[in-house]
Amino acid sequence: MSEQPIKNKKVDHLAGAPTPQNTPSSAAPISSHAQQPNVSTIEEEKLDRAVAASIFASNPALVSMIEGKLGKLVGRSSGYIESLPAPVRRRIDGLRGVQKEHSKLEAQFQEEVLQLEKKYFAKFTPLYEKRAKIVNGLEEPTEEEVAAGKEDEEEDEEEKAEKKEESTEVMNGVPEFWLSAMKNNVLLAETITERDEAALKHLTDIRLSYLDTPGFRLHFVFADNEFFTNKEITKTYYYQDENGYGGDFIYDHAEGDKINWKEGKDMTVRIESKKQRNKNTKQTRVVKRTVPTESFFNFFTPPKPPTDFDEDDEDQEDIEDRLELDYQLGEDIKEKLIPRAIDWFTGEARQFEGMGGDMEGEFEDDDDEDEDLSDDDRDEDDDESDDENDGTKPKQEAAECKQS
Repeated sequence: MSEQPIKNKKVDHLAGAPTPQNTPSSAAPISSHAQQPNVSTIEEEKLDRAVAASIFASNPALVSMIEGKLGKLVGRSSGYIESLPAPVRRRIDGLRGVQKEHSKLEAQFQEEVLQLEKKYFAKFTPLYEKRAKIVNGLEEPTEEEVAAGKEDEEEDEEEKAEKKEESTEVMNGVPEFWLSAMKNNVLLAETITERDEAALKHLTDIRLSYLDTPGFRLHFVFADNEFFTNKEITKTYYYQDENGYGGDFIYDHAEGDKINWKEGKDMTVRIESKKQRNKNTKQTRVVKRTVPTESFFNFFTPPKPPTDFDEDDEDQEDIEDRLELDYQLGEDIKEKLIPRAIDWFTGEARQFEGMGGDMEGEFEDDDDEDEDLSDDDRDEDDDESDDENDGTKPKQEAAECKQS
């Protein structure tokens, strides 16, 4: 199923308005006998861009007013259609009727695509079940499956010679399979903190199911762990009843399961300590409070769409960005991670996402700036980064799967 838009893009209907007939298409020619007037030219005062930017920055109300005025113009008729003769307007209405028939077929097409997707998902399901058994050590792959998997390997004799001796350590299944796969997807990796990894190591499977109505559900299956009692945590994505422009299904909202955290193990919050001094006795005490923090498990508490649109609400754009990110994460898990989990585990899938190769080669060192930094400056930077990285912030780089 194709990626569904969250909001429809607004179309500028004014851009196509025709040029009035009494407006010349080119500048009027000037006679070669004309003389330049003696009046000195008057030039408009040039306004520096930085000055203009500072004016708007210091007047947010002015910016909001301008945006509001411009927003009201979008979609309004230029009057051209209304100025056409009645027979032409009738033909335009007829074309709109033809377009509506086309839209009905587009909606039917999307519905049939969804049914076809469900049909083949039923065929994929036994393969996903087989994968889960191998990953969790419940079953070993057949010789045919191993041989088929080796066909795509490219390895020369030198690489074989450089290989270290195989480890004799006994491991059950493929340890940390889903955690490694998720960390190799850049979008998902940005949501995973160091604290999250301890819990995500117990993730045994990620499954997909379709709803009777347009929508899907993601199932995260966990082994027994010290963090929560849930054996399975789900998140469901719902679509609107009506199709959007082009017949596509339009995302509506998502709902996640409540996580039953064990005492003191909630990864979506952190304990913040603050000293308080008594005004009379001058004695101090430490007060602890719980505050929200970044965590992958916030994924199961998705943002809620606003009920009323408020142009003056500063948080409106932030909410829309969070909704779009939340939907994209669900789509990536559904369309990329689940179908090709082994490719994400090995990191091979990243080359198809434009992430392959040596990223360092694309950047050049700025030797001049590096020379200006003293050893003390470098030490201070290192100390600051150590203090900030307390395990609650997502890693900026997706870790490649470690292979011996």
